[in-house]
Amino acid sequence: MNSRNGANAASLLALALFGALPLAAQAQSAGDAWKWNATIYGWFPAFGGSTSFPATGSGPSIDVSTQDVLDALKMAFMGSLEAKKGKWGLWTDLVYADFGSDKSGSRDFTIGHGQIPVGVSANLNLDLKNWIWSTAGLYSLADKPEGTADLLFGARMLDMDQTLNWSITGTIPGLPPAAQSGTATASTNNWDAIVGVKGRIRLGTEGKWFIPYYLDIGTGESRFTWQGVAGIGYQFGWGSVIAAWRYLDYDFKSGQVVESLNMNGGAIGVQFSF
Repeated sequence: MNSRNGANAASLLALALFGALPLAAQAQSAGDAWKWNATIYGWFPAFGGSTSFPATGSGPSIDVSTQDVLDALKMAFMGSLEAKKGKWGLWTDLVYADFGSDKSGSRDFTIGHGQIPVGVSANLNLDLKNWIWSTAGLYSLADKPEGTADLLFGARMLDMDQTLNWSITGTIPGLPPAAQSGTATASTNNWDAIVGVKGRIRLGTEGKWFIPYYLDIGTGESRFTWQGVAGIGYQFGWGSVIAAWRYLDYDFKSGQVVESLNMNGGAIGVQFSF
């Protein structure tokens, strides 16, 4: 997904979120049984993984440990929409995040997967933009006072662009002088089929407090990917407030410039039910 397609996806989700309320009202007036949940949330993950950037001109790749360089969130948009009727439903979730950081005198890189010599360092500027779009069908496995459980089956798309600017100080055997500084971009676009379960465990006799949970696994253009969410929430008449921890992991197939990726961190959101 390029930036134009990504913006279109965000616009479509925003329209869906803001347009869901009148659609739900129409469905209720017609005696239909659709139930809607629209969620706006913030997820503040730390990044892990590694990426190989091609050096300018000839020479080996420059391999950067993402978790050692990235530390600043520049911009984000996150939201989800769910519609259910009886035992069946649809669910979609969209995450856009732009991270970046500068590191001066850093040694958090390697050249061609080999260690850098003593005394060598670099000024690094890394920018990462990613879209994560999950969409799935739902089938209710349980809906009881104690809690709910839905089977989900669908797909997840990861579209990621990373841009590295570097300036290396010191001499590295096998690295041409022209490659001591430069700019390179590494991109990946992966689609994977996913299957999982999501729901709530209600606490206490009133069920106001609950534990939201989500787990999926998948494969396709990635070797393997999985995502898990767990937290605590409180139910109001209009919806709920949720705080959770979210973990997303990718193991990519050999030969891809992005070798591995994981994102994990706290999230807080507001869900509107109608």
